[in-house]
Parts: sequence; C-alpha cells; structure tokens
Amino acid sequence: MAGVQHTPAYVLDEEKLLKNLEILKTVQKQAGCKILLAQKAFSMFRVYPVISEYLAGTTASGIYEARLGREEFPGEVHVFSPAYRPEDMQELTGIADHIVFNSLNQLEKYHDICRKAGKSIGLRINPECSTQDTAIYDPCAPGSRLGVTIDKLTDFPDVDGLHFHTLCEQGADALEITLKAVEEKFGEYLHKCKWVNFGGGHHITRKNYDIDLLIRLIKNFRETYHVEVYLEPGEAIALNAGYLVTEILDIVENHGTEVLILDASAACHMPDVLEMPYRPPLYESGQKDEKKYSYRLSSCTCLAGDIIGDYSFDEEKHIGGRLCFEDMMIYSMVKNNTFNGMPLPDIGILHTDGSYEVIRKFDYQDFKERLS
Repeated sequence: MAGVQHTPAYVLDEEKLLKNLEILKTVQKQAGCKILLAQKAFSMFRVYPVISEYLAGTTASGIYEARLGREEFPGEVHVFSPAYRPEDMQELTGIADHIVFNSLNQLEKYHDICRKAGKSIGLRINPECSTQDTAIYDPCAPGSRLGVTIDKLTDFPDVDGLHFHTLCEQGADALEITLKAVEEKFGEYLHKCKWVNFGGGHHITRKNYDIDLLIRLIKNFRETYHVEVYLEPGEAIALNAGYLVTEILDIVENHGTEVLILDASAACHMPDVLEMPYRPPLYESGQKDEKKYSYRLSSCTCLAGDIIGDYSFDEEKHIGGRLCFEDMMIYSMVKNNTFNGMPLPDIGILHTDGSYEVIRKFDYQDFKERLS
C-alpha cells in the first residue's frame, strides 16, 4: 500500500469509514433510534471526533472504555459489565449516563448510588433465544452468565430500561426473531420502560443487510412500547474499513507446502483468526489452488499454530514483498498483544485525499512497561 513505510501497520481507510457512518446515520434518522459505538470492537479514538458527528455516543464494557468515551467522544456514555467493583462504580457514576447491570444482585448493590448520582439504570435480560451456531459468541446458550432470565423476575425492578445483546455479525432477520422472544417473555415489562437497548452484533453496514427491515422493526417497537431505542454495534462502524499491511520476511518449504513468514501474526495482531476461527480476506488473493501460486501464511512467532491460512495468487511471491489483509479495523487493535516480544503494528490513516498519516508507533518501551 502506497505511503506505508514501516510494517506491520494497521491502516484505517477514512473513505470507507465515512461510508459506513453515512449508512448508520440514515438508520438513526429514519428509524428514530440512537446508535452508539461499541468500543470493545473499535477504540481508535483519533477518529472519535469524526464518528461523533454521526452517532449518539459510546458504549463501554468497563471503567477504562467509559473514561475513553467520556474524554474523547462528545455524546452519551453507556456502560455494561457482568459485574462492577465498588471503586469502579464510584468513578462510573461521575462518567456514565446509562449504567446497565447484569444481575439482580448487582442492581441491588449499586442501585442507590446510581440513583443518587442521577444516572439512568438498566438491567440486561436474557431472552433465551439463540440465533447462531458459534457457542463462544452466544449469550443465550444454556448456562450463560449474561442477562437475567424471565424466571428470575417476579416484578419490574426499579430501572429505566432493559438491555439485551444476543447477536454476533448477524442480520435484521435474526433481530426479528430475537424481538419476538423478548416481547413474548418480557412484554409486560417493556411497557414500563423509558428505553430499550437492542445491544450489538448488528452487521448493518454489511453488503445485502436488510436495512429496511431493521428500520421497520425499530419503528414498530418504538410505537408499540413508547420507548427510546438504542443500538450499539461495534463491527458495523469500521466493517471493511481498514487493513493490516505486512512484509514477507522469509519463505520456507515443507513437503510441497510453501510458507510465507510474515512480520504480522495471527496470534498477536489478529487474534480472532485463531479464536473464532476464520480466514481473513486478503487483497488480490484466492482460495488455495484457485490461482497459480499457493502459499500458507504464517508468522515469525514460535507458536506452531500461528497460521493465518492458505491463499493463492496470480504472481509468485518473494521475500521483501508485501501483503494487505482486509477488514482489519475491528477486534484487532483492541485485542492485539506482544506475545514472543512481537512489536505492535503502527496505526495509520489513509485519508480521503489519498495521503497517509502515521498516528501511532510502538517500540520496545511499550513492550517492556507492560511486564513489570
């Protein structure tokens, strides 16, 4: 990629980010809802001022993200955590606008301090309606710790709203199924809410997402229960809006498999490749054996399984060449690490005028100071 002097590097594509934000702004306007940036997926605060021109605020998973949202993003600050520490709650009541609790125990413990601080209080519910097959991302799986099930509620607690989050990279059809379950189980309580938060996992900016259905669902829900509706997607904000640029350091061969050793790592720089797992998109590549030259892509860590995947190309690859992984803004910077002493990638922005700006570089001190 032109302009990138040093690799590995995360590169935000400003033009694609703005395209996503325009879509989300349209949903807000037509559906009459508020959309929040879920910082757990994308926390590149350098572009928060831009995002804040389109979205209503941020949502946090704890005190650090809440502080980041308050400091860097003009707008509302919402926070949800499965459990809060007392010292964090003292600080959160001075930062957050909405505080959502995961259990009746936590609600009872912190109810009074939140009310005294004038905060809007919410309770996360679990509609016990699974719409996906990946258990690690299913908050409605049997035995889930996330959200209060209907059998635990005998009356509507003293809260302003209810929150549910059941989706992961899904469409409006999955939301429609979820809403039916929420209404069936919690309908009598919805009429007592001031707001309802539909959580995240909405792939609104994905190609072929049914935006019209999403808008209808939100409008119908708002009109039925007379509540304000929030959505808090993370991936949708920066979906397909960035890259990870890497250099080929070496090429090795083992029983007919040629392996490119890269200065980027699945384990360190794109952990979801191994955790989810999935095969990340790569610019100008194909499936194994689809094109003339096939390679396995790996890293220079000592982890044998630090393998990104098998790809093919029209042209032969050489040491010193570069590759560009796509869709690398979400769940990358927020989850990366320095295992094996691997340096963290630079962070840069490809601006709409074609210029490239490095906004953060990392060095040995960044590695060292995390360890002692």
